[in-house]
Amino acid sequence: MKWLSDYVSEYGIDGFRVDTAKHTEASVWEEFRVICNASFAQWKQEHPESVLDDTPFYLVGEVYSYDLHHLREHDFGDRKEDFFNNSFDALINFHIKGTRDMSLEVLYSDYSTILNGPMDGFGTLNFMSSHDDGSPFDKERKNPYETARRLLLAPGTAQIYYGDELARPLIVEGTKGDATLRSFMNWSDLENNAQTAKILNYWQRLGQFRARHMALGAGIHQQISQDPYTFSRVLSHEDHSDRVVVAVLSDADIKMAREGLRIDLGGVFAEGAKVRDAFTGQNYTVTDGEVDLTVFEDVILLESGL
Repeated sequence: MKWLSDYVSEYGIDGFRVDTAKHTEASVWEEFRVICNASFAQWKQEHPESVLDDTPFYLVGEVYSYDLHHLREHDFGDRKEDFFNNSFDALINFHIKGTRDMSLEVLYSDYSTILNGPMDGFGTLNFMSSHDDGSPFDKERKNPYETARRLLLAPGTAQIYYGDELARPLIVEGTKGDATLRSFMNWSDLENNAQTAKILNYWQRLGQFRARHMALGAGIHQQISQDPYTFSRVLSHEDHSDRVVVAVLSDADIKMAREGLRIDLGGVFAEGAKVRDAFTGQNYTVTDGEVDLTVFEDVILLESGL
């Protein structure tokens, strides 16, 4: 604990991601958290000119097979332990990578209900693939766009494993065990394959929108329309407020809307307000609680305009 907390007190490290946290008792992490909190407070006191904000030290852990639906208690079979008790702010969620057959609305409303209900005050870290999980969401990399949407638009925080954004192959001939998940980054594909560059651009646009909007991960989810699938995320906090509206279009939606598309905003943006589709960069004005889009792709990311 000493040498880890020294990174905090000497360099201002403000958080750790802990691997295999269940390999020691939950009480050990409670002690570790106390030490890290004290070390972070010490660093802030000694470096006031470098302090960014009042955000406390952050600790996220990997407890293998933890599912957001387990809430605060992880079941070891012979006992249950609470890794959130004065220790972790969030645990990695192994559930989302197995939701291929679940609609986005069922998934997103479920997560929002949990995170704003029994898990209020704590978080979850979603992932689709990792260095040691043999059952990634899209092992054959056939659906990189669906992977991006499902992960980056989900309530909670998001972990992008290297190569997700380039559809780096996860099946490598001749490898054994987890080695197939740890192949070289496919930089050459980015340089020589237009499709790979397109995939990266898609991930970037979703990721940049997510980075700008805390509401996407921390806001209340509300479905606005089933067809086209449209939802809002609204965050109302004493220190921060934010709101977005997102639509995810099917191939049928796009075909039917060749000449234009009308999106109901569910009252999220005021009448006459300027809004921007962050995916295309197009600007619109709210009229009768809606916006009429003439340029769009399969994801519409609406935010307050200038």
